[in-house]
Amino acid sequence: MKLIECVPNFSEGKNSNVISAITDSIKKVDGVSLLGVDPGKNTNRTVVTFVGSPVAVEQAAFNAIKTASVLIDMSKHSGTHPRMGATDVCPLIPISGVTYDECIDLSRRLAKKVGDELSIPVYLYEKSASSSSRTNLADIRYGEYEGLSKKLKSKDWKPDFGPTDFNSKSGATAIGVRNFLIAYNINLNTNDQRLATDIAFEIREKGRSKRIPNPKSSNLLDGEIIRNKDGTPVKTQGIFKDVKAVGWYLEEFKRAQVSINLNDYKSSSIHAVFDAVCMLAEERGLRVTGSELVGLVPLDAVISAGKHYLRKQSSSEGIPENEIIECAIQSLGLNDLDSFSPHKKIIEYAITEEKTRLVDLSTRDFLDEVSSKTPAPGGGSVSALLGSNAASLCSMVASLTYYKKDFFDLKQEMNDLGKKAQSLKDKLIVLIDEDTNAFNAIMDSNKMPAKTDKEVRAKKASLKKANEQAFEVPFRVASLCAEAMNLCIPLSVKGNPNSISDIGVAIESAYAGFKGASMNVFINMPSIENKKLRNRISEDLKNKKSEIEKSYKTAISQVNKVINSL
Repeated sequence: MKLIECVPNFSEGKNSNVISAITDSIKKVDGVSLLGVDPGKNTNRTVVTFVGSPVAVEQAAFNAIKTASVLIDMSKHSGTHPRMGATDVCPLIPISGVTYDECIDLSRRLAKKVGDELSIPVYLYEKSASSSSRTNLADIRYGEYEGLSKKLKSKDWKPDFGPTDFNSKSGATAIGVRNFLIAYNINLNTNDQRLATDIAFEIREKGRSKRIPNPKSSNLLDGEIIRNKDGTPVKTQGIFKDVKAVGWYLEEFKRAQVSINLNDYKSSSIHAVFDAVCMLAEERGLRVTGSELVGLVPLDAVISAGKHYLRKQSSSEGIPENEIIECAIQSLGLNDLDSFSPHKKIIEYAITEEKTRLVDLSTRDFLDEVSSKTPAPGGGSVSALLGSNAASLCSMVASLTYYKKDFFDLKQEMNDLGKKAQSLKDKLIVLIDEDTNAFNAIMDSNKMPAKTDKEVRAKKASLKKANEQAFEVPFRVASLCAEAMNLCIPLSVKGNPNSISDIGVAIESAYAGFKGASMNVFINMPSIENKKLRNRISEDLKNKKSEIEKSYKTAISQVNKVINSL
């Protein structure tokens, strides 16, 4: 799933009608989910958070900036927060399935459109910056709106896009790509803020003043500062890069916290910081009681933490995603101060679906849906379900073998097989819906009007795209079913013999899923105009058919051999 987060800041925090108009312009874009609206009266500023596909986010961001340019007059604006425009800043953050380069390209397209169509000067910042002098937002915003007229006349501050003329109503806007910032607090069993501060100084990138430890105290803040010859403190580097931290006291819960900003959670992870704070706390006679994630967090940050703690306890990582998340919640103590709900706190889970997915239906409801008089869901979705069933059974057998002491030497192999099986299962689950969506897209395209030349061209283009999707989706299902079959072979040989019938069912399910998906590929082939695509997939599928038939015979023969020996 390709997801980008956008967190534009608008210079209006008091007028609810203006704020609603901006958010309405975002919500009307298909493929976007509005996750947060945070107005501030003193700052006279509203921070909006939404996520969606790259195309949808680009359109929604432009809509919002355009609406703000119409409704907000910067010449009348005042507030406590620094600002330079109606849309002061528009950060873009890649969440999943999108590279930084792709996001930067999007930011440049958006900036150009804002500059060209709305006549707003635009500066690119952070990872999108056109020069190192424009990386820091504070440098770009220096002088704020009041100093913008003079700033625009300087060659050093020519906008990256848009006019150099001062736009008195809308000001200027900064657009750029940045890392996802995670606000994270770690709870201590003390009300002493100084102890939390002492730990914060150890972990933050900025580090601290070097001190001679006081033998009467475990808190380094009680030690004497070591100074250079000129009297300045000797500084030591902190443990983690791209980490800011302070100690503070939480009055509501009568305890101190280490309050942390992780500016790059991939280089300094949640779990690495948590483990370090646990160690530093113990050195000071303290205990970490838990932690809290403030705001929304990307799924991969939580999954990485869960897998880290599974490895530490020598448990298999080849388990369902929700169990990995639960391991992270328990290990990090995320329920310490408040209940941690993945569907409210994890971005990918917080996205609201406008329609119910097939995979969210109960087994009975799904079967009822298949058995109805509508042509979809049909054989394509059922083929994907068969493949996901095969992968699920492979994961189950790998996990059962992993925890059996008689197979101790196979732990690593079973862990790897389990992880691959879970990945295949998750991919095939998505394709259950994608196959039906692809069929529905063909139906929708066929219903498009075709009275004018423009309508004819639009309908033809839509049908071409829909037909290719309906061709490619079952091919992906067939390919993944073939991969599932490849997992069945080692599991039929090395897996727990008590589960051999489960592998037998996995083999038959993967084979049936492959054959069903292949039929859907070939039945859709005549609709494909792209001869190269048609020939490539046809050839690939024939090769996969030959391979899976051999794998099927090998695997099912082994299953029957084991069953007959029992």
